[in-house]
Amino acid sequence: MITLELISIILPVHNQADHIGEIVREYEEALQRVPHPHELLLIVNNCRDDSLKVCDGLAAQFPSVRTIHSKEGGWGLAVKRGLREARGDLLCYTNSARTTGHDLILILLYAVAYPKVIVKADRKIRDSLVRRLGSLLYNLECRSLFDMPTWDVNGTPKVFPRTFSRLLELAEDGDLIDAEFNAICRREHYPTLEVPILSTRRHGGKSTTGFRTAIKLYWGAYQLSRKLPIIVPVQQER
Repeated sequence: MITLELISIILPVHNQADHIGEIVREYEEALQRVPHPHELLLIVNNCRDDSLKVCDGLAAQFPSVRTIHSKEGGWGLAVKRGLREARGDLLCYTNSARTTGHDLILILLYAVAYPKVIVKADRKIRDSLVRRLGSLLYNLECRSLFDMPTWDVNGTPKVFPRTFSRLLELAEDGDLIDAEFNAICRREHYPTLEVPILSTRRHGGKSTTGFRTAIKLYWGAYQLSRKLPIIVPVQQER
């Protein structure tokens, strides 16, 4: 264990008024088992429902919860906004619809035990054969393009120490931010630990990943590789 001033947990919220309260209450109860103070940042982005009102109510109920309103939408934009607003020295972001309180605590406790290592989820089970195949192809593509050692590029929660400052300079605004995250870890030689997560429960809503989105991800990963080429260490002659 190490002495931590604060753990920051970033939760992008998009049209989740019907279930974000359940998620936050589950997280707050689970986080009582972590022996360090925390803040829960609800990044309400481009919502067309009452998510902002619900999140403001949660912030009034729980002292550790903060609501941040963003008129712009996008997974990457919400994550980056959360990282800018976070005050902690251990930073975490996750897909709240997919992450149970148990899974969040498991990843955080690993991160506290290994403070100089990135800890992320490796989701082992998905909803359907088609989704599993699509995810496999995307992960294989990213492993090939970026020489990544990790298997689940998009797996969250992701936790890292603030001292890994290059991860505070993420540029992608959309779903490719997770590929960028892993590519930077590879380039900067940040050690990474993947923890198998077997949970399949979804709190609410439907996945927005369809065929067109998948194609955009595959093509986007290739374009990202042109901007973040693999750096091969120069071998010194003896």
